Amino acid sequence: MKSLVIKRSIIIGGHKTSVSLEDDFWNALKDITHGRGETLSHLIASIDASRQAANLSSALRIFVLRHYKDQFVRQREIFTQQEIPIQLGQARPR
Repeated sequence: MKSLVIKRSIIIGGHKTSVSLEDDFWNALKDITHGRGETLSHLIASIDASRQAANLSSALRIFVLRHYKDQFVRQREIFTQQEIPIQLGQARPR
């Protein structure tokens, strides 16, 4: 069976390194960089510089998870601000 985790070579700050990530996480990173208008190398370098996780691959997964979690929270807040209150006690026409 083929491994779902793929080792990928990247250059960070002029140094070659590798990360092992599933395609879904790698593709999410590319989508995030596209939306931000930055390069994948730049995003990964900034994650690497501020990471608290033991390894870069884990830090990248955590970044993707937090990115989409934050996006969900923002969308939920926008939705709840747009809700129209229903006035109770008024019969609806049938």
